[in-house]
Amino acid sequence: MNTFLSRLNTIFAFTLSVMAALTFCCFLTTAFNPIIAQVEIGTTKAVVKNVANFAASSREKNDLAQIAFDLHVDLAPLFNWNTKQLFLYLTAEYETKNNKLNQVVLWDKIVKRGENTKLDFKSMNTKYYFFDDGNGLKGHENVTMTLAWNVIPNAGTLPRLRGEGEHILQLPNEYRQ
Repeated sequence: MNTFLSRLNTIFAFTLSVMAALTFCCFLTTAFNPIIAQVEIGTTKAVVKNVANFAASSREKNDLAQIAFDLHVDLAPLFNWNTKQLFLYLTAEYETKNNKLNQVVLWDKIVKRGENTKLDFKSMNTKYYFFDDGNGLKGHENVTMTLAWNVIPNAGTLPRLRGEGEHILQLPNEYRQ
């Protein structure tokens, strides 16, 4: 006959199967919702410096850009009952003769459910250094700044999406000390 442990195992396995099915159904309720937000990005200051590489063994100089940016976005449409938080990050993408694609994260922020979802930053400095691995920033005319985010849900996939809107930045032709 079936022992007590065998019956307990059957009940436990059935309960887990039902919970997995319910979690999947909960995921499906928000899986096809649009996760789009209109983003406005601008720059108020852009400076390029030629500084020594901070790696101790290297004596070469690399370009460092210092940027102040404006950011306006309403994240309210991205939140629903299944969204726990958003991880936002502002990136700069550009092309140099050494690398076909350069991507640098300049700033990031975590926005949790219940916090202010309207971000309106003016003349905000970047959180991370904007270094190039050479001298490809001075006079660069096509640095594309975009805002992207990872949605952290209660149940389901972890999508990585981009906002609608970007900013093309032209860096100065002269180094500043």
